[in-house]
Parts: sequence; C-alpha cells; structure tokens
Amino acid sequence: MPVPTIQWKDDAVSIVDQTKLPTSKQFIAIRTEKQMWDAIKQLKVRGAPAIGIAAAFGIYLGIREFKEEDKNLFFERIDETCGYIASSRPTAVNLFWAVDRIKALVRDHENRPVEEIKELVLSEAKEMIEEDNRVCRRIGEHGVGLIEEGNSVLTHCNAGGLATAQYGTALAPIFRAQEIGRTLHVWVDETRPLLQGSRITAWELVEAGIPATLITDSMAAWVMSRGKVDLVIVGADRIARNGDTANKIGTLGVAVLAKEFNVPFYVAAPLSTIDRTIASGSEIPIEERDPEEIKHGFGKLTAPEGIDAYNPAFDVTPASYIRGIITEKGILKAPYEKSIAGAFDIE
Repeated sequence: MPVPTIQWKDDAVSIVDQTKLPTSKQFIAIRTEKQMWDAIKQLKVRGAPAIGIAAAFGIYLGIREFKEEDKNLFFERIDETCGYIASSRPTAVNLFWAVDRIKALVRDHENRPVEEIKELVLSEAKEMIEEDNRVCRRIGEHGVGLIEEGNSVLTHCNAGGLATAQYGTALAPIFRAQEIGRTLHVWVDETRPLLQGSRITAWELVEAGIPATLITDSMAAWVMSRGKVDLVIVGADRIARNGDTANKIGTLGVAVLAKEFNVPFYVAAPLSTIDRTIASGSEIPIEERDPEEIKHGFGKLTAPEGIDAYNPAFDVTPASYIRGIITEKGILKAPYEKSIAGAFDIE
C-alpha cells in the first residue's frame, strides 16, 4: 500500500486522517492520549487492528511525561491511561487486546526503572506495527488461493491497508492476487452511513490499480443474483469462540444474500480479533453512534427534522453463514470452537 496508516515519526504518532478521504490525504501528528482518544472516537483512525496499535501508542503518550519517582503513582497513571483509552469505542476487541498486552508488559517488568518501562511500552507499540504487517501478509498468502483467475470479489466496509498498519485483512488476499499477476475485479459496497467502502476501500483499490466497481449497499442482492460475484471477503471487529462475527453494519445482510445465492462468504481477521472470553455473538457489545450521522450525511440534511433514527455501527453474522475465517495461521473452518482452539494451540 502507498501509505502507512500509523507510524512513530518526529516524537509523535502520525496517522492518516481517514475522515478526510478520499478528497484529501492528510496526516495528523498525535502527541497526547486525549488526541488519540479523540482520533479513535471520531474515526480518524479506524479498523480493528489499527485501533489496537493506536491504543498502545495512546497509552505511551499518556505516561511519557510522568516525572514522579514513586512507582505506585506511576502504575496508577498507567491504569488510568489504559482505562481512558479503552473507553473510546466498545466493539473492536483489538483495542482491549492491545490495552491488556501493554498491562502485561508492564507487570512483567515492574521492577525496572520508570524511564525503562516507558521505553518498553513505546517499543512494544512500534513492534505491533511490524507484527501487524507480518500477520496481514500471511492472511494474504492464505486467502489468495480462494481467488481464481478472473474472479469478482465483493467486500463491505473497509478492511484494507487503512484498517491495519498498512496491508489489510479482507483486502490482503486481493493485494496478494495482484502481486502474483492474477486478474480480478472487486465490487465495493459503499457502506452507509459513513461510506467507508466508497471513501476508503474504493480509494485504496484505485491507488493500487485494481479494477473495482462501487455499488450502493442495496445493490448487492441484484449484483449477486446476476452471477456477478464469485466470492465475498469481509473483515471483522470481534469474533466469538463459536465463530459469530461482528463487523460493520450491513455485513449480516451481505452474508444472508451470499447464502441465498450460493456465494462463498469469508471473514479475514488476525487471531487478535478473536475474543475467546465470549461464547457467542450475543455477548458482543454493539456500538451505537449519533443518529445525526444518518440524518445529516456529511453535514447535509438528508431527512426531515424531528424524525427518529437508529444508528448501530456493527452487526453480528452467525457462524453458520461463514465459509471460513482467514487468519495468519490458515483458514479456520467449522466447527469453529474446535478450529479456533486449535489456532491458539488450546487443548
């Protein structure tokens, strides 16, 4: 991909402001945990893996100016910062995975001097970028075999480079197919109400030179019914132990359509997106966003004043609709309880 989503640069976290795409490619320098909280909440950085990395950096930003010698006060500051960053959004489990990972790192090195612990946290956040790139490359390698020469793939929302450190999850097999010279085409759902498909996925594909066609969400059924879709690959924000998957609102509808029209439906996600603490999708918290996002599309009134609006940001696709989950350890198949446990090497 042409741009890294998130990087450490000039003593600050540099992110692509995804709210400005596709009309403007702007980078923001984030220097405080408050700025990072706002960036996550306002979707300036978004996508489960990218949010996780952003959270780790946000914790570092919250502790780097700590000057007290009292270790207990330092650990209190870490807990406070972790809680604050974790409060930014509720659904993407990578956010909480990253927070827990930093907490564990601090616990493992609690006897070290404060300044050394700070540097360890920063190093861990940087390593998450490199790790994410390796993981997404593997997802691409495992998923590319699903794409045959000349296939058309449909995707929903954005699970490309800008949802991760750089390479993507759902788009990783597509990028890999292009790298090895395989001809393909992508159908891009626009993804109402914030248009992550048309603003971000379409932008990424155009930048990468991959043939793609933008459709509204309501066109997916017709396109599938005409035999124009060979495969669906979407990302994920949280996956339960049984394979139920939360992803951007509208994904469930795509999955139902795919089953009706016999189109293979796959989820692409790193193992860090699997939440082994929950048994099924019924336990996944679903973020509800400001109804004004529906009634005022990008600042323009699109509905009558006074009308109520309901704006869940995610939905849950039951595992029964999912042909496989593409991870860095391979493609997991049903029964997912067993294959997920195996991916984590659990007896």
